[in-house]
Amino acid sequence: MDWQASDYFYEFLDVNLGNTPAGDKWREILSFVTYFPGRGTVRETAYLEGKAEGKAEGMIQGVAEGEAKGVLRVLEVRGLTVSDDVRTRITTCTDLDRLGDWLDRAGAVAHAEELFGEAPRGPESTSEQS
Repeated sequence: MDWQASDYFYEFLDVNLGNTPAGDKWREILSFVTYFPGRGTVRETAYLEGKAEGKAEGMIQGVAEGEAKGVLRVLEVRGLTVSDDVRTRITTCTDLDRLGDWLDRAGAVAHAEELFGEAPRGPESTSEQS
């Protein structure tokens, strides 16, 4: 029997054994691509769980990207210089709470680096000492 036919046969048995002890044992032993979707095979369950996790991660990543764009937009609209280092730090952050804090602070900081609790670098940041 070729592999494709044997896979179909094994799946057919899984469907017909149903929720019997033999069916439970069958599903425990075998896991492969399903020809009968919605039957809860081990492989199908793992695939669907992975797909859901990937979708959730993608949604979080999308929200993080949107928050980062918001932080950068506020800084740019306010006319603040955003260095490549600051831009990279903001756009690579995936912590939604941190990005939310940065977005809140973006409207009040004098320099973009202050978002991170750091003093700005460069000649503009030197203070006069008497």
